[in-house]
Amino acid sequence: MDDRWKPSVTVAAIIERDGKFLLVEEQSPEGLRLNNPAGHLEPGESLADGCAREALEETTHRFTPSALVGIYMSRMQRASTGEDITYLRFAFCGELGGVEPGAELDKGIVRTLWMTPQEIRDSTARHRSPLLLRCMEDYLAGQRLPLSLVYTDPSVKIYK
Repeated sequence: MDDRWKPSVTVAAIIERDGKFLLVEEQSPEGLRLNNPAGHLEPGESLADGCAREALEETTHRFTPSALVGIYMSRMQRASTGEDITYLRFAFCGELGGVEPGAELDKGIVRTLWMTPQEIRDSTARHRSPLLLRCMEDYLAGQRLPLSLVYTDPSVKIYK
């Protein structure tokens, strides 16, 4: 048995346009919640590729990461099951492209919506993760790291 601790690696898209941020409203075990377009990294993909995939799946828009906003950790204990989960999130900002023809919102995503920073601050009780607010605040503070800091060795692609 492997007792090694393994956080859940997630990627998130911080998408801003005209002073508003693109969020998703999604069903979760805790009810209807707001989040950045985000999800789990899958085998065989780089962090940036995973972020682009998650943004597409959750918003139907193409997304091209251009910078790393930050690396974040959070922990939660699911009230319904007692499950203790630690998330390691890599948040990227970038360019939002057009809607992918024929794309549909991922299962559990109710809708996308654009919210101002103040609306996001005022809705913290509905956030799926405390990282939603922190990622936005870091983005607004101008925090950007070059994508070159996030290297993916070619061996990762063998999973595909």
